Amino acid sequence: MASREQRGSVRTAVVWDALESALAGAPRDVVDLGGGTGGFAVRLAESGHRVRVVDPSPDALAALARRADEADLAVSGLQGDVSELVEVVGAGSADVVLCHGVLEVVDPALALDRIAQVLRPGGLLSLVVGQRHAAVIARAMAGHFQQARGLLDDPAPVDARTGRRFTAPEIEELLAAAGFTGVTVHAVRVFADLVPAAIVDYEPGAAAALVDLERAVAQRPEYLPLATQLHLLATRA
Repeated sequence: MASREQRGSVRTAVVWDALESALAGAPRDVVDLGGGTGGFAVRLAESGHRVRVVDPSPDALAALARRADEADLAVSGLQGDVSELVEVVGAGSADVVLCHGVLEVVDPALALDRIAQVLRPGGLLSLVVGQRHAAVIARAMAGHFQQARGLLDDPAPVDARTGRRFTAPEIEELLAAAGFTGVTVHAVRVFADLVPAAIVDYEPGAAAALVDLERAVAQRPEYLPLATQLHLLATRA
């Protein structure tokens, strides 16, 4: 368990850095779209934010409830999907929306439209998406050369499980079309998915050093194409 948590913290450190900086100050009304069992929601609630998780899975929401109860925190779990987001949480009811690992498996334009509707003017979107260049490399390294070739220039989903992948210009164009401004982009998991788990789990100091390295390249544009994920912060106009 500790090893899985350690690897998870390495993979999410860059996202947390950006989020905690952006959310410093007064507590916010946060909606975590597709937030599942509450990996982000519970930690945000611990910081004083008012958090609602919207997820289509009743099992995930039940796990969220147990997790929040164990931490003695009030986190609302609401069943629903992207198409129902406005009805479930209410238009203009959120200061912040998290949409992490969701855009890959839904209609991205529809999702961003619904998110814009639930955000108040000036509200913040935290978006994490899979990045296509790194997915091509990962498939090629695994010997799936036809999949890699098919993904090279095609943003459509390769399979139902992993969904579509995006390049930074593609996702920035989608955000602009949905009325978002002030976009910043961070490279996430540039090295974390390439380093053998045994090194991170068992070599003293390796996890902390890897996090430092990930942070060092997170905002260097030359490393964006190597990132497994992109983290974008954007403001609703």
